[in-house]
Amino acid sequence: MPEIEAEPAHLIGAIERASTLFPERGISLMDRRGRLAEKRSYPQVLESAQAAARRLLRRGVEAGDRVMICLPTSWSWIESWLGTVLAGGVPVAVSPPEGLGSPSGVLGRVDGVAERIEASLLVCSDRLLAPIHEHRLETLSTIATPIGELEELLPGASLPRLDPAPEEVAFLQLTSGSTGVPRAVMIPHRAAVHNTIACGEAIGRPLGRPVWEWEPSSLVSWLPLYHDMGLVGGILFSMMNGLDLVLVSPRTFLGKPRTWLEMLSRVGPAISPAPNFGYQLCLERIAEEERAGLDLSQWQVALLGAEMVRPETVRDFSAAFESSGFSPLSARPCYGLAEGTLSVTFDSAGTGLRCASLPAGAEEGPREVPSVGEPLMDTRVEVVAADGSRLPEGQIGEVIVRGPGVFLGYFRDEEATAQAFRDGWLHTGDLGFLRGGELYLTGRSKEILIVRGQNIMPHELEWIAEEVAEAGGSCRVGCFSIPAGAAGELPVIVVEVARGAGSSLAHLDREIRSRVGRRLSLPLADLVFVQRGKIPKTTSGKVQRRELRARYLARQLERLHGDE
Repeated sequence: MPEIEAEPAHLIGAIERASTLFPERGISLMDRRGRLAEKRSYPQVLESAQAAARRLLRRGVEAGDRVMICLPTSWSWIESWLGTVLAGGVPVAVSPPEGLGSPSGVLGRVDGVAERIEASLLVCSDRLLAPIHEHRLETLSTIATPIGELEELLPGASLPRLDPAPEEVAFLQLTSGSTGVPRAVMIPHRAAVHNTIACGEAIGRPLGRPVWEWEPSSLVSWLPLYHDMGLVGGILFSMMNGLDLVLVSPRTFLGKPRTWLEMLSRVGPAISPAPNFGYQLCLERIAEEERAGLDLSQWQVALLGAEMVRPETVRDFSAAFESSGFSPLSARPCYGLAEGTLSVTFDSAGTGLRCASLPAGAEEGPREVPSVGEPLMDTRVEVVAADGSRLPEGQIGEVIVRGPGVFLGYFRDEEATAQAFRDGWLHTGDLGFLRGGELYLTGRSKEILIVRGQNIMPHELEWIAEEVAEAGGSCRVGCFSIPAGAAGELPVIVVEVARGAGSSLAHLDREIRSRVGRRLSLPLADLVFVQRGKIPKTTSGKVQRRELRARYLARQLERLHGDE
Protein backbone atom coordinates (compact mmCIF):
# COMPACT_ATOMS: atom_id res chain seq x y z
CA MET A 1 0.00 0.00 0.00
CA PRO A 2 1.19 3.58 -0.63
CA GLU A 3 2.39 5.69 2.24
CA ILE A 4 -0.42 7.93 3.45
CA GLU A 5 0.27 11.62 3.32
CA ALA A 6 -0.96 14.14 5.87
CA GLU A 7 -4.68 14.76 6.03
CA PRO A 8 -5.91 16.67 2.98
CA ALA A 9 -7.24 20.11 3.82
CA HIS A 10 -10.66 19.53 2.31
CA LEU A 11 -12.99 16.98 0.73
CA ILE A 12 -12.03 17.96 -2.81
CA GLY A 13 -8.44 16.96 -2.05
CA ALA A 14 -9.67 13.78 -0.36
CA ILE A 15 -11.69 12.70 -3.42
CA GLU A 16 -8.72 13.35 -5.71
CA ARG A 17 -6.33 11.60 -3.32
CA ALA A 18 -8.40 8.40 -3.38
CA SER A 19 -8.00 8.30 -7.16
CA THR A 20 -4.23 8.77 -6.92
CA LEU A 21 -3.36 6.59 -3.92
CA PHE A 22 -5.87 3.76 -4.36
CA PRO A 23 -6.39 3.38 -8.13
CA GLU A 24 -7.16 -0.36 -7.90
CA ARG A 25 -9.91 0.07 -5.36
CA GLY A 26 -13.33 1.57 -5.76
CA ILE A 27 -17.07 1.24 -5.26
CA SER A 28 -19.33 -1.66 -6.19
CA LEU A 29 -23.13 -1.49 -6.45
CA MET A 30 -25.16 -4.65 -5.99
CA ASP A 31 -28.50 -5.25 -7.69
CA ARG A 32 -31.76 -6.15 -5.94
CA ARG A 33 -30.79 -9.81 -5.90
CA GLY A 34 -27.47 -9.10 -4.26
CA ARG A 35 -25.44 -9.64 -7.44
CA LEU A 36 -22.67 -7.33 -8.60
CA ALA A 37 -24.17 -4.76 -10.95
CA GLU A 38 -21.10 -2.62 -11.58
CA LYS A 39 -17.77 -1.72 -10.00
CA ARG A 40 -15.96 1.54 -10.60
CA SER A 41 -12.40 2.24 -9.53
CA TYR A 42 -11.74 5.45 -7.64
CA PRO A 43 -10.26 7.07 -10.78
CA GLN A 44 -13.53 6.23 -12.56
CA VAL A 45 -15.56 7.53 -9.62
CA LEU A 46 -13.59 10.80 -9.77
CA GLU A 47 -14.08 11.09 -13.54
CA SER A 48 -17.85 10.57 -13.31
CA ALA A 49 -18.11 13.00 -10.38
CA GLN A 50 -16.19 15.65 -12.34
CA ALA A 51 -18.58 15.20 -15.27
CA ALA A 52 -21.52 15.60 -12.88
CA ALA A 53 -19.90 18.74 -11.45
CA ARG A 54 -19.61 20.29 -14.90
CA ARG A 55 -23.28 19.51 -15.57
CA LEU A 56 -24.26 21.11 -12.28
CA LEU A 57 -22.29 24.22 -13.18
CA ARG A 58 -24.03 24.34 -16.55
CA ARG A 59 -27.35 23.98 -14.70
CA GLY A 60 -26.45 27.16 -12.79
CA VAL A 61 -25.05 25.91 -9.48
CA GLU A 62 -22.75 28.48 -7.92
CA ALA A 63 -20.25 28.34 -5.06
CA GLY A 64 -22.02 27.80 -1.73
CA ASP A 65 -25.38 26.84 -3.28
CA ARG A 66 -27.25 24.16 -1.35
CA VAL A 67 -28.03 21.22 -3.63
CA MET A 68 -30.45 18.63 -2.26
CA ILE A 69 -29.96 15.02 -3.36
CA CYS A 70 -33.19 12.99 -3.13
CA LEU A 71 -32.33 9.68 -4.81
CA PRO A 72 -32.07 6.02 -3.83
CA THR A 73 -28.68 4.33 -3.51
CA SER A 74 -27.29 4.52 -7.03
CA TRP A 75 -24.46 5.84 -9.18
CA SER A 76 -26.58 8.92 -9.78
CA TRP A 77 -26.63 9.60 -6.03
CA ILE A 78 -22.85 9.20 -5.73
CA GLU A 79 -22.12 11.32 -8.79
CA SER A 80 -24.54 14.06 -7.73
CA TRP A 81 -23.24 14.30 -4.16
CA LEU A 82 -19.53 14.20 -5.01
CA GLY A 83 -20.12 16.36 -8.09
CA THR A 84 -21.72 19.06 -5.94
CA VAL A 85 -18.61 19.13 -3.74
CA LEU A 86 -16.31 19.37 -6.78
CA ALA A 87 -18.47 22.18 -8.21
CA GLY A 88 -18.14 24.19 -5.00
CA GLY A 89 -21.73 23.63 -3.90
CA VAL A 90 -22.96 22.27 -0.58
CA PRO A 91 -24.70 18.88 -0.92
CA VAL A 92 -27.65 18.01 1.32
CA ALA A 93 -28.82 14.39 1.24
CA VAL A 94 -32.50 13.79 1.96
CA SER A 95 -34.47 10.58 2.28
CA PRO A 96 -36.44 9.80 -0.90
CA PRO A 97 -40.15 9.02 -0.39
CA GLU A 98 -41.02 5.32 -0.39
CA GLY A 99 -43.04 5.63 -3.57
CA LEU A 100 -45.40 7.72 -5.59
CA GLY A 101 -48.13 7.13 -3.06
CA SER A 102 -46.23 8.90 -0.29
CA PRO A 103 -48.42 11.18 1.83
CA SER A 104 -48.12 14.91 1.45
CA GLY A 105 -46.55 15.12 4.91
CA VAL A 106 -43.45 13.24 3.76
CA LEU A 107 -42.85 15.49 0.78
CA GLY A 108 -43.91 18.46 2.87
CA ARG A 109 -41.01 17.71 5.20
CA VAL A 110 -38.60 17.78 2.26
CA ASP A 111 -40.21 21.02 1.11
CA GLY A 112 -39.71 22.45 4.60
CA VAL A 113 -36.01 21.56 4.49
CA ALA A 114 -35.64 23.18 1.06
CA GLU A 115 -37.24 26.37 2.31
CA ARG A 116 -35.21 26.48 5.54
CA ILE A 117 -31.83 26.05 3.82
CA GLU A 118 -32.82 28.08 0.74
CA ALA A 119 -31.84 25.25 -1.59
CA SER A 120 -31.12 26.20 -5.18
CA LEU A 121 -31.62 22.74 -6.65
CA LEU A 122 -33.28 19.42 -5.85
CA VAL A 123 -31.87 16.47 -7.77
CA CYS A 124 -34.58 13.80 -7.71
CA SER A 125 -35.92 10.81 -9.60
CA ASP A 126 -37.89 11.55 -12.75
CA ARG A 127 -41.01 10.03 -11.15
CA LEU A 128 -40.99 12.43 -8.19
CA LEU A 129 -42.08 15.46 -10.20
CA ALA A 130 -45.72 14.39 -10.40
CA PRO A 131 -46.31 14.05 -6.62
CA ILE A 132 -44.39 17.29 -6.00
CA HIS A 133 -46.80 19.19 -8.22
CA GLU A 134 -49.78 17.17 -7.03
CA HIS A 135 -49.18 18.23 -3.42
CA ARG A 136 -48.53 21.83 -4.56
CA LEU A 137 -45.16 22.10 -2.87
CA GLU A 138 -44.13 25.57 -3.91
CA THR A 139 -40.43 25.47 -3.01
CA LEU A 140 -39.74 22.04 -4.49
CA SER A 141 -41.73 22.82 -7.61
CA THR A 142 -39.34 25.63 -8.48
CA ILE A 143 -36.05 23.81 -7.84
CA ALA A 144 -36.78 20.14 -8.67
CA THR A 145 -34.63 18.79 -11.50
CA PRO A 146 -35.09 15.15 -12.56
CA ILE A 147 -31.81 13.25 -12.64
CA GLY A 148 -32.54 12.14 -16.20
CA GLU A 149 -32.76 15.75 -17.34
CA LEU A 150 -29.56 16.65 -15.50
CA GLU A 151 -27.62 13.72 -16.95
CA GLU A 152 -28.67 14.70 -20.48
CA LEU A 153 -26.94 18.08 -20.19
CA LEU A 154 -23.64 18.41 -21.97
CA PRO A 155 -20.87 18.92 -19.41
CA GLY A 156 -19.54 22.44 -19.24
CA ALA A 157 -15.98 23.60 -19.48
CA SER A 158 -13.16 22.55 -17.16
CA LEU A 159 -13.80 22.75 -13.46
CA PRO A 160 -12.36 25.72 -11.60
CA ARG A 161 -9.52 24.86 -9.24
CA LEU A 162 -11.08 25.16 -5.78
CA ASP A 163 -9.19 25.30 -2.51
CA PRO A 164 -11.77 25.73 0.27
CA ALA A 165 -10.57 26.57 3.76
CA PRO A 166 -10.79 23.74 6.33
CA GLU A 167 -13.48 25.66 8.26
CA GLU A 168 -15.74 26.18 5.25
CA VAL A 169 -18.94 24.15 5.15
CA ALA A 170 -18.44 20.99 3.09
CA PHE A 171 -21.98 19.60 3.36
CA LEU A 172 -25.14 19.73 5.43
CA GLN A 173 -26.28 16.62 7.28
CA LEU A 174 -29.91 16.52 8.35
CA THR A 175 -30.70 15.41 11.88
CA SER A 176 -33.03 12.47 12.36
CA GLY A 177 -35.48 14.74 14.18
CA SER A 178 -38.51 13.12 15.79
CA THR A 179 -41.00 15.79 14.66
CA GLY A 180 -41.17 18.76 12.36
CA VAL A 181 -38.50 19.84 9.90
CA PRO A 182 -35.06 18.42 10.73
CA ARG A 183 -32.18 20.78 11.44
CA ALA A 184 -29.28 21.03 9.03
CA VAL A 185 -25.93 20.24 10.65
CA MET A 186 -23.03 22.19 9.13
CA ILE A 187 -20.04 19.89 8.63
CA PRO A 188 -16.81 21.69 7.73
CA HIS A 189 -14.13 20.19 5.50
CA ARG A 190 -11.72 19.65 8.41
CA ALA A 191 -14.32 17.64 10.35
CA ALA A 192 -15.21 15.39 7.40
CA VAL A 193 -11.55 14.64 6.69
CA HIS A 194 -10.35 14.24 10.27
CA ASN A 195 -13.27 12.10 11.48
CA THR A 196 -12.83 9.50 8.73
CA ILE A 197 -9.05 9.35 9.27
CA ALA A 198 -9.55 9.05 13.05
CA CYS A 199 -12.08 6.23 12.58
CA GLY A 200 -9.58 4.35 10.44
CA GLU A 201 -6.94 4.72 13.13
CA ALA A 202 -9.32 3.53 15.86
CA ILE A 203 -10.55 0.50 13.92
CA GLY A 204 -7.00 -0.58 13.09
CA ARG A 205 -5.61 -0.11 16.59
CA PRO A 206 -6.14 -3.73 17.77
CA LEU A 207 -4.19 -4.93 14.71
CA GLY A 208 -1.35 -2.51 15.36
CA ARG A 209 -1.85 -0.67 12.08
CA PRO A 210 -4.49 1.69 10.66
CA VAL A 211 -7.15 0.53 8.23
CA TRP A 212 -5.39 1.97 5.20
CA GLU A 213 -2.51 -0.51 5.68
CA TRP A 214 -4.74 -3.60 5.49
CA GLU A 215 -4.35 -5.80 2.42
CA PRO A 216 -6.91 -6.44 1.06
CA SER A 217 -9.90 -4.87 2.78
CA SER A 218 -13.49 -3.98 2.01
CA LEU A 219 -16.39 -2.24 3.66
CA VAL A 220 -19.86 -3.68 3.07
CA SER A 221 -22.82 -1.39 3.78
CA TRP A 222 -26.57 -1.48 3.29
CA LEU A 223 -27.08 1.78 5.20
CA PRO A 224 -28.89 4.60 3.36
CA LEU A 225 -26.56 7.19 1.88
CA TYR A 226 -28.61 10.08 3.28
CA HIS A 227 -27.70 8.91 6.81
CA ASP A 228 -24.33 9.86 8.31
CA MET A 229 -23.46 6.22 8.94
CA GLY A 230 -24.00 5.46 5.24
CA LEU A 231 -22.46 8.63 3.81
CA VAL A 232 -19.54 9.41 6.11
CA GLY A 233 -19.14 5.86 7.45
CA GLY A 234 -19.49 4.35 4.00
CA ILE A 235 -18.45 6.49 1.04
CA LEU A 236 -16.15 9.04 2.68
CA PHE A 237 -14.57 6.59 5.11
CA SER A 238 -13.82 4.10 2.32
CA MET A 239 -12.32 6.73 0.01
CA MET A 240 -10.21 8.25 2.78
CA ASN A 241 -8.88 4.91 4.00
CA GLY A 242 -8.47 3.15 0.67
CA LEU A 243 -11.12 0.46 1.07
CA ASP A 244 -13.24 -1.23 -1.55
CA LEU A 245 -16.82 -0.20 -0.81
CA VAL A 246 -19.64 -2.65 -1.53
CA LEU A 247 -23.09 -1.03 -1.42
CA VAL A 248 -26.28 -3.03 -0.94
CA SER A 249 -29.58 -1.18 -1.23
CA PRO A 250 -31.36 -0.65 2.12
CA ARG A 251 -34.55 -2.00 0.54
CA THR A 252 -32.72 -5.13 -0.57
CA PHE A 253 -31.43 -5.70 2.96
CA LEU A 254 -34.81 -5.13 4.57
CA GLY A 255 -36.46 -7.50 2.10
CA LYS A 256 -33.77 -10.16 2.41
CA PRO A 257 -31.29 -9.60 5.27
CA ARG A 258 -29.25 -12.62 4.20
CA THR A 259 -28.01 -10.56 1.22
CA TRP A 260 -25.84 -8.51 3.59
CA LEU A 261 -24.19 -11.59 5.05
CA GLU A 262 -23.81 -13.15 1.60
CA MET A 263 -21.72 -10.15 0.55
CA LEU A 264 -19.57 -10.50 3.65
CA SER A 265 -19.02 -14.15 2.73
CA ARG A 266 -17.55 -13.18 -0.65
CA VAL A 267 -15.36 -10.12 -0.25
CA GLY A 268 -12.59 -11.35 2.06
CA PRO A 269 -11.36 -9.36 5.09
CA ALA A 270 -14.06 -6.79 5.71
CA ILE A 271 -15.60 -4.13 7.92
CA SER A 272 -19.35 -3.67 8.09
CA PRO A 273 -21.51 -1.38 10.24
CA ALA A 274 -25.17 -1.60 11.25
CA PRO A 275 -27.54 -0.42 13.96
CA ASN A 276 -28.66 -2.92 16.58
CA PHE A 277 -31.91 -3.58 14.71
CA GLY A 278 -29.96 -4.77 11.65
CA TYR A 279 -28.37 -7.60 13.64
CA GLN A 280 -31.71 -8.36 15.27
CA LEU A 281 -33.40 -8.54 11.87
CA CYS A 282 -30.87 -11.15 10.74
CA LEU A 283 -31.69 -13.20 13.83
CA GLU A 284 -35.40 -13.02 13.07
CA ARG A 285 -35.35 -13.52 9.32
CA ILE A 286 -32.46 -15.93 8.64
CA ALA A 287 -33.45 -19.44 9.64
CA GLU A 288 -30.87 -21.89 10.96
CA GLU A 289 -30.84 -23.90 7.74
CA GLU A 290 -30.13 -20.70 5.74
CA ARG A 291 -26.95 -20.02 7.71
CA ALA A 292 -25.23 -23.12 6.38
CA GLY A 293 -23.82 -21.55 3.21
CA LEU A 294 -22.46 -18.41 4.89
CA ASP A 295 -18.78 -17.82 5.68
CA LEU A 296 -18.39 -14.91 8.08
CA SER A 297 -14.86 -15.79 9.16
CA GLN A 298 -13.43 -12.78 7.30
CA TRP A 299 -15.79 -10.26 8.94
CA GLN A 300 -13.06 -8.64 10.98
CA VAL A 301 -14.95 -5.62 12.33
CA ALA A 302 -18.70 -5.72 13.01
CA LEU A 303 -19.56 -2.18 14.02
CA LEU A 304 -22.67 -1.38 16.05
CA GLY A 305 -23.92 2.19 16.31
CA ALA A 306 -26.70 4.71 15.50
CA GLU A 307 -28.93 3.42 18.33
CA MET A 308 -28.61 1.86 21.77
CA VAL A 309 -26.69 -1.42 21.68
CA ARG A 310 -28.51 -4.37 23.27
CA PRO A 311 -26.10 -6.90 24.80
CA GLU A 312 -28.67 -9.66 24.24
CA THR A 313 -28.74 -8.97 20.51
CA VAL A 314 -24.95 -9.07 20.21
CA ARG A 315 -24.69 -12.30 22.18
CA ASP A 316 -27.58 -13.98 20.36
CA PHE A 317 -26.18 -12.96 16.96
CA SER A 318 -22.73 -14.27 17.91
CA ALA A 319 -24.18 -17.58 19.06
CA ALA A 320 -26.47 -17.98 16.05
CA PHE A 321 -23.75 -17.30 13.46
CA GLU A 322 -20.78 -18.87 15.23
CA SER A 323 -21.21 -21.96 13.05
CA SER A 324 -20.93 -19.63 10.02
CA GLY A 325 -17.55 -18.40 11.22
CA PHE A 326 -18.61 -15.20 12.96
CA SER A 327 -16.25 -14.31 15.80
CA PRO A 328 -17.65 -12.57 18.89
CA LEU A 329 -14.34 -10.66 19.05
CA SER A 330 -15.28 -8.75 15.89
CA ALA A 331 -18.23 -6.97 17.58
CA ARG A 332 -17.20 -3.33 18.05
CA PRO A 333 -19.80 -0.91 19.52
CA CYS A 334 -19.25 2.78 18.81
CA TYR A 335 -20.95 6.08 19.53
CA GLY A 336 -21.55 9.11 17.40
CA LEU A 337 -24.07 11.64 16.21
CA ALA A 338 -24.61 13.89 13.22
CA GLU A 339 -23.22 16.85 15.16
CA GLY A 340 -19.97 14.92 15.58
CA THR A 341 -19.74 14.29 11.79
CA LEU A 342 -20.04 10.56 12.48
CA SER A 343 -18.11 9.01 15.38
CA VAL A 344 -17.09 10.25 18.81
CA THR A 345 -15.91 7.04 20.47
CA PHE A 346 -14.79 3.66 19.15
CA ASP A 347 -14.21 0.32 20.79
CA SER A 348 -10.53 -0.08 20.02
CA ALA A 349 -9.86 -3.06 22.29
CA GLY A 350 -10.86 -5.67 19.73
CA THR A 351 -11.97 -8.09 22.46
CA GLY A 352 -15.69 -8.14 21.67
CA LEU A 353 -18.64 -6.87 23.66
CA ARG A 354 -17.72 -5.59 27.13
CA CYS A 355 -20.34 -4.52 29.65
CA ALA A 356 -20.34 -2.84 33.03
CA SER A 357 -22.98 -2.87 35.72
CA LEU A 358 -24.94 0.30 36.39
CA PRO A 359 -23.03 2.61 38.77
CA ALA A 360 -23.91 2.35 42.45
CA GLY A 361 -26.56 4.85 43.46
CA ALA A 362 -28.24 4.99 40.05
CA GLU A 363 -31.99 4.80 40.60
CA GLU A 364 -32.88 2.89 37.49
CA GLY A 365 -31.29 1.74 34.29
CA PRO A 366 -30.29 -1.29 32.26
CA ARG A 367 -28.77 -4.06 34.33
CA GLU A 368 -25.66 -4.07 32.14
CA VAL A 369 -24.32 -1.27 29.99
CA PRO A 370 -22.12 -1.92 26.91
CA SER A 371 -18.91 0.01 26.42
CA VAL A 372 -18.89 2.13 23.27
CA GLY A 373 -15.16 2.64 23.51
CA GLU A 374 -12.76 5.49 24.00
CA PRO A 375 -12.65 8.89 22.28
CA LEU A 376 -11.21 9.19 18.79
CA MET A 377 -7.78 10.73 18.48
CA ASP A 378 -7.74 14.47 19.24
CA THR A 379 -11.24 14.19 20.72
CA ARG A 380 -12.23 14.80 24.34
CA VAL A 381 -15.30 13.37 26.06
CA GLU A 382 -16.54 14.41 29.50
CA VAL A 383 -19.63 13.69 31.59
CA VAL A 384 -21.29 16.58 33.40
CA ALA A 385 -24.04 17.14 35.95
CA ALA A 386 -27.15 19.23 35.29
CA ASP A 387 -25.30 22.35 36.51
CA GLY A 388 -22.44 21.74 34.07
CA SER A 389 -19.89 20.58 36.63
CA ARG A 390 -17.61 17.69 35.63
CA LEU A 391 -18.47 14.32 37.13
CA PRO A 392 -15.87 11.73 38.17
CA GLU A 393 -15.67 8.32 36.55
CA GLY A 394 -18.58 6.06 37.38
CA GLN A 395 -21.24 8.75 37.74
CA ILE A 396 -24.02 9.20 35.21
CA GLY A 397 -24.47 12.58 33.53
CA GLU A 398 -24.73 14.26 30.15
CA VAL A 399 -22.06 13.41 27.58
CA ILE A 400 -20.22 16.45 26.18
CA VAL A 401 -17.69 16.42 23.34
CA ARG A 402 -14.90 18.62 22.03
CA GLY A 403 -12.67 17.96 19.03
CA PRO A 404 -11.99 18.48 15.31
CA GLY A 405 -14.96 16.33 14.28
CA VAL A 406 -17.54 18.56 15.98
CA PHE A 407 -19.84 20.49 13.66
CA LEU A 408 -19.94 24.27 13.16
CA GLY A 409 -23.56 24.69 14.20
CA TYR A 410 -27.05 24.40 12.75
CA PHE A 411 -27.56 26.17 9.44
CA ARG A 412 -29.24 29.54 10.07
CA ASP A 413 -30.45 28.48 13.53
CA GLU A 414 -28.50 30.51 16.04
CA GLU A 415 -30.79 29.63 18.94
CA ALA A 416 -30.37 25.89 18.50
CA THR A 417 -26.62 26.31 17.99
CA ALA A 418 -26.31 28.30 21.21
CA GLN A 419 -28.16 25.56 23.08
CA ALA A 420 -25.85 22.88 21.69
CA PHE A 421 -22.57 24.66 22.50
CA ARG A 422 -21.47 25.84 25.92
CA ASP A 423 -17.93 27.07 26.48
CA GLY A 424 -16.81 25.34 23.30
CA TRP A 425 -18.26 21.94 24.25
CA LEU A 426 -21.01 20.14 22.33
CA HIS A 427 -23.74 19.04 24.73
CA THR A 428 -25.11 15.89 23.16
CA GLY A 429 -28.19 15.28 25.31
CA ASP A 430 -27.03 11.68 25.72
CA LEU A 431 -26.51 10.17 29.17
CA GLY A 432 -23.66 7.93 30.22
CA PHE A 433 -20.66 7.44 32.46
CA LEU A 434 -16.93 7.00 32.01
CA ARG A 435 -14.97 4.06 33.34
CA GLY A 436 -11.35 3.29 32.57
CA GLY A 437 -11.37 6.01 29.92
CA GLU A 438 -14.24 4.36 28.04
CA LEU A 439 -17.78 5.65 27.58
CA TYR A 440 -20.88 3.70 28.63
CA LEU A 441 -24.20 5.07 27.35
CA THR A 442 -27.31 4.72 29.47
CA GLY A 443 -29.88 6.71 27.50
CA ARG A 444 -30.93 10.15 26.36
CA SER A 445 -31.75 12.97 28.76
CA LYS A 446 -34.53 14.47 26.65
CA GLU A 447 -36.44 11.17 26.64
CA ILE A 448 -36.34 10.39 30.35
CA LEU A 449 -39.68 9.30 31.78
CA ILE A 450 -40.22 10.57 35.32
CA VAL A 451 -42.63 8.07 36.86
CA ARG A 452 -43.41 8.16 40.57
CA GLY A 453 -40.26 10.13 41.17
CA GLN A 454 -38.08 7.61 39.31
CA ASN A 455 -36.05 8.44 36.21
CA ILE A 456 -36.81 5.71 33.67
CA MET A 457 -35.23 5.50 30.23
CA PRO A 458 -37.84 4.49 27.62
CA HIS A 459 -35.62 1.81 26.13
CA GLU A 460 -35.69 -0.08 29.44
CA LEU A 461 -39.41 -0.68 29.00
CA GLU A 462 -39.04 -1.21 25.25
CA TRP A 463 -36.47 -3.95 25.76
CA ILE A 464 -38.70 -5.77 28.24
CA ALA A 465 -41.57 -5.70 25.73
CA GLU A 466 -39.23 -6.81 22.94
CA GLU A 467 -38.14 -9.81 24.99
CA VAL A 468 -41.74 -10.97 25.37
CA ALA A 469 -42.91 -10.14 21.83
CA GLU A 470 -39.63 -11.24 20.22
CA ALA A 471 -39.45 -7.84 18.54
CA GLY A 472 -36.60 -5.42 17.87
CA GLY A 473 -35.94 -6.25 14.22
CA SER A 474 -38.76 -6.00 11.68
CA CYS A 475 -41.20 -5.31 14.53
CA ARG A 476 -40.39 -2.43 16.87
CA VAL A 477 -41.53 -1.16 20.26
CA GLY A 478 -41.99 2.46 21.38
CA CYS A 479 -42.51 3.92 24.85
CA PHE A 480 -43.51 7.32 26.25
CA SER A 481 -45.37 8.67 29.27
CA ILE A 482 -48.70 10.47 29.67
CA PRO A 483 -50.43 12.28 32.54
CA ALA A 484 -52.41 9.85 34.70
CA GLY A 485 -54.25 12.07 37.18
CA ALA A 486 -53.26 11.63 40.79
CA ALA A 487 -50.77 8.92 39.77
CA GLY A 488 -48.72 11.53 37.90
CA GLU A 489 -46.98 10.33 34.73
CA LEU A 490 -47.34 6.68 33.74
CA PRO A 491 -45.77 4.86 30.78
CA VAL A 492 -47.46 3.71 27.60
CA ILE A 493 -45.89 0.93 25.53
CA VAL A 494 -46.76 0.44 21.85
CA VAL A 495 -45.77 -2.91 20.35
CA GLU A 496 -45.71 -3.85 16.68
CA VAL A 497 -46.79 -7.40 15.90
CA ALA A 498 -46.87 -9.40 12.69
CA ARG A 499 -50.09 -10.29 10.93
CA GLY A 500 -51.87 -13.26 12.41
CA ALA A 501 -50.72 -12.56 15.98
CA GLY A 502 -54.22 -11.69 17.19
CA SER A 503 -54.73 -14.95 19.11
CA SER A 504 -51.61 -14.30 21.21
CA LEU A 505 -52.24 -10.66 22.12
CA ALA A 506 -53.91 -11.43 25.44
CA HIS A 507 -50.94 -13.57 26.49
CA LEU A 508 -48.47 -10.90 25.36
CA ASP A 509 -50.40 -8.24 27.25
CA ARG A 510 -50.32 -10.22 30.52
CA GLU A 511 -46.66 -11.18 30.19
CA ILE A 512 -45.39 -7.67 29.33
CA ARG A 513 -47.30 -6.07 32.19
CA SER A 514 -46.08 -8.78 34.56
CA ARG A 515 -42.41 -8.37 33.64
CA VAL A 516 -42.56 -4.57 33.83
CA GLY A 517 -44.11 -4.89 37.26
CA ARG A 518 -41.56 -7.41 38.51
CA ARG A 519 -38.47 -5.63 37.19
CA LEU A 520 -39.37 -1.96 37.59
CA SER A 521 -42.33 -2.04 39.99
CA LEU A 522 -44.34 0.05 37.57
CA PRO A 523 -47.92 -0.09 36.34
CA LEU A 524 -48.63 0.86 32.73
CA ALA A 525 -51.07 3.55 31.70
CA ASP A 526 -51.69 1.56 28.51
CA LEU A 527 -50.29 -1.23 26.35
CA VAL A 528 -51.13 -0.94 22.66
CA PHE A 529 -50.59 -3.47 19.89
CA VAL A 530 -50.35 -2.26 16.29
CA GLN A 531 -49.49 -3.87 12.99
CA ARG A 532 -45.87 -4.03 11.90
CA GLY A 533 -44.71 -0.76 10.33
CA LYS A 534 -47.21 1.46 12.16
CA ILE A 535 -44.74 2.93 14.67
CA PRO A 536 -43.17 6.11 13.19
CA LYS A 537 -39.41 5.93 12.71
CA THR A 538 -36.65 8.24 11.58
CA THR A 539 -34.83 7.68 8.31
CA SER A 540 -32.18 5.74 10.24
CA GLY A 541 -34.74 3.40 11.79
CA LYS A 542 -34.99 4.93 15.26
CA VAL A 543 -38.41 5.00 16.90
CA GLN A 544 -39.86 8.53 16.91
CA ARG A 545 -41.15 8.51 20.46
CA ARG A 546 -42.48 12.06 20.45
CA GLU A 547 -44.38 11.54 17.21
CA LEU A 548 -45.68 8.21 18.50
CA ARG A 549 -46.93 9.95 21.66
CA ALA A 550 -48.64 12.65 19.58
CA ARG A 551 -50.42 10.03 17.46
CA TYR A 552 -51.51 8.15 20.55
CA LEU A 553 -52.96 11.26 22.18
CA ALA A 554 -54.71 12.15 18.92
CA ARG A 555 -56.13 8.60 18.78
CA GLN A 556 -54.50 8.02 15.42
CA LEU A 557 -53.01 4.60 16.27
CA GLU A 558 -54.92 1.65 14.83
CA ARG A 559 -55.08 -0.51 17.94
CA LEU A 560 -55.24 -4.27 17.43
CA HIS A 561 -57.40 -6.47 19.61
CA GLY A 562 -57.40 -10.20 20.14
CA ASP A 563 -58.02 -12.44 17.08
CA GLU A 564 -57.43 -9.56 14.64
